[in-house]
Amino acid sequence: MNGTIHRRLLLAGTISLAALFSCPPCLADAAQGEAASQDQASRMRDLERRIAELEAALKQGPDTASRAELERRLDLIAAELEKLRVGDAAKPRELKSMYGLGPAASKVYTQEHGVSVGGYGEALLQDFAATSDDGTRTGEDTNFDFLRAVLYFGYKFNDRIVFNSEIEYEHATTGEGAELKGEISLEFATLDFMTRKEANVRAGLVLLPVGFINEMHEPPTFLGARRPDVERMILPSTWREIGAGGFGDMGPFSWRAYVVNGLDAEGFSGEDGIREGRQDGSEASARDLAFTARADYNGLPGLLVGASFFQGDSGQGAEDAAGDVIDGRVTLYDVHAQYVSHGFQFRALWTSVQVDDAGTINTDLLLLDPNDPLQVTQGVGSRMLGYYGEVGYDVLSALGESSRQALIPFVRLERYNTQDNAAAGFESDGANDVRLTTYGVAYKPISQLSIKLEFQDYDRADGTGTDQINAGIGYLF
Repeated sequence: MNGTIHRRLLLAGTISLAALFSCPPCLADAAQGEAASQDQASRMRDLERRIAELEAALKQGPDTASRAELERRLDLIAAELEKLRVGDAAKPRELKSMYGLGPAASKVYTQEHGVSVGGYGEALLQDFAATSDDGTRTGEDTNFDFLRAVLYFGYKFNDRIVFNSEIEYEHATTGEGAELKGEISLEFATLDFMTRKEANVRAGLVLLPVGFINEMHEPPTFLGARRPDVERMILPSTWREIGAGGFGDMGPFSWRAYVVNGLDAEGFSGEDGIREGRQDGSEASARDLAFTARADYNGLPGLLVGASFFQGDSGQGAEDAAGDVIDGRVTLYDVHAQYVSHGFQFRALWTSVQVDDAGTINTDLLLLDPNDPLQVTQGVGSRMLGYYGEVGYDVLSALGESSRQALIPFVRLERYNTQDNAAAGFESDGANDVRLTTYGVAYKPISQLSIKLEFQDYDRADGTGTDQINAGIGYLF
């Protein structure tokens, strides 16, 4: 019994020393709170004295009942002493966004050392209108889907080197044939080398720093039951590639910049734009590289204003009919703004994508015939455009700090076109010219859980828009 107590106290002392030497600012805090530290030290000495007295009593050989009571008291006092020695390390840490990542993805950066585990998930119910705007029956079935369950695994080797990763399980199951519904994917996996606040190094499978959703896609951090269409169809979230670069915070500005493998134009199309050109770190072709960067200003409370950029060739060595290499340069940029204050939430984003050699990609890489009426509208556009604005208000915010719940009605207006400008010899499909209005409400019983209900009014230029009602639930931890 005595050996067990001694080992427990030794472990507590080791933890307390590790916490002390891994956090130099704690020394300054201790100096400022000298009186509080003296009180804690006095309390610890008292507990150590009581432990010594109980151990001495045990050595005197009490009867069985007395021994059991003494051992119970020893366990309680040892646990209290361990809690005092560990201090803040024993307290749960508040989740907060860091370096552009969501709150759950950022957990490892607040870890003293060792393993960090977090995650998020979301389920979605979609109910489609029976007919589209032109009266055609849609044939769409109401469906319920556990969209994704995600686990973050991180490891803090020391104050300078941090590993972080995201593993996603989509659509609840994987399988073969008719059962092939979901997949397991590595969303990102990076090694961060923390040199200083202003400039650090990151390498691995990185999330591209574009838009709002691509890096911060945990469901409670955005209002809709579904991610904004503009940030799926024009900015193709979740977009990750293999590369390296840097990130940091400089006063009121934050930045991220990476060199990554380029897109693969073989995946481009008129309907999905560049979305299926993502290589996702899976045996990625890297003959063509790309550069991506982002800068944000957040010097005023609740305000974020910024822009992002991506440029790189996408031909990956493919040749046209004349034997010349297809460059297929893709240039993407967005400007975005967000303001959150006193229950009010506003978000806006504008983005554009330019694809050089779009006509050549369509004919010589995608093998589309511009003289075929069925194929003339299938080619990737030379330009894609999208923008949206969203506003919401937490009606429970009037209750002040006493209310940890939130009830946020919101509306989002979107406009996007994956063929805003068709390639030479090809035509745009009106189905890809979309106006979307979303009316919804998000309820948060706690900040880490959101329950959402929304109605989406789709208006497509060819009259094939199909409205839908969505209900979802999302969490993070």
